[in-house]
Amino acid sequence: MENKETLLDIRDQLDTIDRDITLLYKKRMDLCARVAEVKINSGKAVFDPAREQQKLDSVASYLESDFDKKAIKELYRQMMTISRRLQFGIMTQHGKNFDSGFSKISEIDKTGKKAVYQGVEGAYAQLAAFKCFGTDYDIESVHTWKDAADMVRAGKADYAVIPIENSSHGVVSDNFDLMIKYPELAIIEEVDLKVEHALMGVEGASVSGLKEVYSHPQALGQCSDFFDAHPGIKPVPVINTAVAAKYVKDKGDATIAALASERSAELYGLNILQRSVNQQKTNTTRFLVIGKDKVYTDKAKRISLCFEAQHEPGALYNILGNFIFNDVNMTMISSRPIPEHIFEYRFFVDIEGRLDMPNVINAISGMGDQVSELRILGNY
Repeated sequence: MENKETLLDIRDQLDTIDRDITLLYKKRMDLCARVAEVKINSGKAVFDPAREQQKLDSVASYLESDFDKKAIKELYRQMMTISRRLQFGIMTQHGKNFDSGFSKISEIDKTGKKAVYQGVEGAYAQLAAFKCFGTDYDIESVHTWKDAADMVRAGKADYAVIPIENSSHGVVSDNFDLMIKYPELAIIEEVDLKVEHALMGVEGASVSGLKEVYSHPQALGQCSDFFDAHPGIKPVPVINTAVAAKYVKDKGDATIAALASERSAELYGLNILQRSVNQQKTNTTRFLVIGKDKVYTDKAKRISLCFEAQHEPGALYNILGNFIFNDVNMTMISSRPIPEHIFEYRFFVDIEGRLDMPNVINAISGMGDQVSELRILGNY
């Protein structure tokens, strides 16, 4: 009678091989730990790209088919990545910490400081500044977000309050780019502000009589359902919601209106035609407070990073693996084009943690050898 091999028989053989592979993996990692000890004493870097490429070529040479060669290289890339993470962890335990460029302080003293925001009085950024600093602080408006950053860089203001992300309409991409253009600035705090757009106009204005509505592009997007319901009304983008309100007041035209905060309606003497126009009633904008001091405190719970990955398959996957391996939670990821490199992107990531936490140190240290550029934007 023919003896047929069953699926269970094959799985038994696989289990035996997997047990052997696991034991060999452990033996390999023990040797990698000894490598870390040698590198600590010699001052050698963890990442040795020439050695890793030599190893990949070597293991691939043992196999015949293109599939097997590619597969074994992928397996060893992952194994060497894990090895590096192990070595970085050992180095961290020996005090070989990643130099973040940030200093830990007991608290951030905002007493007597000056803050700036973009727009005019009544802007949501002003309301965020009030929430952060209080209404008694020296808070001044400027024309653009770049003007706000320039004032902080020049020492004419201590902080700038800028929007970075909206819960219903995504990131404020221009301000991500702004953080790259001003490497000397850092995030020191964040403020979440619930945003409710009111439709406002001059005396005699009504929704049925409107031809145009002015506001910031993000605000217009957050109120897209209103424009879908009123196709005869044209949305017109302007630099700021409060600027839109002021424009409507100055024009005195009953056929135009603005989407802005109710505070803007009060300031500019406009009538509210409709409250809470935005379709998402939980609509919230996250504002960042940026300054010149690269500091953090014990209360810091979020780290913002920016990095550029190698333009090759699996690069981003391997970089983000540092967070998984070190139990670091990533709360946001976004990308922006790199102007100097066509169709290549830099990535912005928020993670939970503090720069003096061992798992965070290990994760960021591991990233350092896998990216072409890495910047810590703030720990707050």
